[in-house]
Amino acid sequence: MYLVTAEQMRWLDGETIQRLGIPAIALMENAGRVIAEEIVALCRRRGEEGGRNAADGEDAGLKDAALAGAAFQVSADHALTLDNAAAERWLILVGKGNNGGDGLAAARYLRETGIAVTLVYAVPPESLSGEAALQRDAAAAMGLPAVVYGRDRLDLAECSGILDALLGTGAAGAPRGAYAELIAAANSSGKVIVSADIPSGLNADTGETHEPCIHASVTVCLAFLKRGLLQYPGSSAAGHVKVRAIGIPTSLAPESGVQVYLLTPEVLHAHLGVDLARRRSPEGHKGTYGHVLLAAGTLRMSGAGLLSARAALRAGCGLVTWALPQKLLPAIIGSAPELMLADVGGNEDGTWHAGSVSELLKLSKERDVLAVGPGLGRFESDTEWLRHLWEGVDCPLVIDADALNILAETDYKDWASRRHPVILTPHPGEMARLAGVTTAEVKRDRIGLAMGYAKDHGITIVLKGAHTVIATPEGQAYVNTTGHPGMGTGGAGDVLTGMISSLLAQGMNETQAAAFGVYLHGLAGERAARQRNNPAAIIAGDIIEAL
Repeated sequence: MYLVTAEQMRWLDGETIQRLGIPAIALMENAGRVIAEEIVALCRRRGEEGGRNAADGEDAGLKDAALAGAAFQVSADHALTLDNAAAERWLILVGKGNNGGDGLAAARYLRETGIAVTLVYAVPPESLSGEAALQRDAAAAMGLPAVVYGRDRLDLAECSGILDALLGTGAAGAPRGAYAELIAAANSSGKVIVSADIPSGLNADTGETHEPCIHASVTVCLAFLKRGLLQYPGSSAAGHVKVRAIGIPTSLAPESGVQVYLLTPEVLHAHLGVDLARRRSPEGHKGTYGHVLLAAGTLRMSGAGLLSARAALRAGCGLVTWALPQKLLPAIIGSAPELMLADVGGNEDGTWHAGSVSELLKLSKERDVLAVGPGLGRFESDTEWLRHLWEGVDCPLVIDADALNILAETDYKDWASRRHPVILTPHPGEMARLAGVTTAEVKRDRIGLAMGYAKDHGITIVLKGAHTVIATPEGQAYVNTTGHPGMGTGGAGDVLTGMISSLLAQGMNETQAAAFGVYLHGLAGERAARQRNNPAAIIAGDIIEAL
């Protein structure tokens, strides 16, 4: 599935209308129908559940799903029939643009099912133009009751649900005037809210939420998933996202420059060529599946290295050598008997020193990938130490944790170019240090920032967090669909580093390893959560055991 920006969506819309000859009003009709179908489906579920309140039950479950990272789906057509239609009364909040036109079309379809609808215009209806004006006239001809906000009486307490069709992807900045007042009133009403395409007040590209912004239970996203619906806080404001086709061909997406994909099993298999079953050869042996070299851990943070090493083994590589300071060896021996350990010297206090680089370079000659950083700490001349590894290691590099902080203090674009790929796995704070921006700026547009950094530096970025972003040096990005809030625990990132390194050692290219590693990591977190009575009980070791 493609993820698009507002500009790309405008191009796709225009090409469909101008080049293919599909009238804009036809697309708007299709949009109105699928929005109405999703509202009817929501009403049907609510009726089956005994009409429980939107603040709990089904609607709360949808919001929980949004937090769990699995809050979007492509829906098929639904029937526009509803047995309990007489019990439903919906307010349709109508803006002056095409988003309002979509809402007006939806209102007509809802009326046909027997649902009572009232149009609430944010502006005088005569100010609508184009296709939205045609929809206004059709709604009036059908006799749909309408009020104008600020002029006529409006009581949100009398409705059973609200359709937000105020502002679409073309809106810029914070809502003002009647729009802002209607958004605030809808949010405070306690009613279930369905948004048309995106919640009003949400930036369709970045996920930034203006003040105010609609907080929807369901967002019916039209044609293509918008980037902002997968980035927080927008993802929380959108609730459960349903992506519905309206007649814009998917085949147009590559022409518009779309290079961002939702990371699903279909994308992994068909687009990236990943064998999801991870089949093993009947004549394979430990040498068949690669050898990871891990440079990680100090006496104070030995657990980070152990988690990475165990995760690499669980992810399927044949061998793992953990290189660590000599002072750690007595404590580590026997903790994971499947590992090989390599003494690289170190200081008396169990920290690394720059002299270990020569031993690491020697070890790397017989290994397939080097992962460096978990629990590494900082030490004298660590910048030169990392530069020697960058320039001297003749295999892929995975750089995480403290090694990222070392990298952030250098201008590594001046270092000698590498023949083999590099994968960086930062969390938002580490990404901020690498990019020289604030953490808030990273969070403002995780997809855009990761894509720009990866392309500028010729490396692969795994920007961790809810809906982890994988960005490639070729300008593509993949946004993950798996994971669970319980994975916000110390060591979870170290596990991911080990998994990605393991997949690289097994022969995957850097994009495959990064994307599949992130996807499997999230799946394992979901499994671990199901095995615990409370997601707060998940620890990083649970993720490894759930692989």
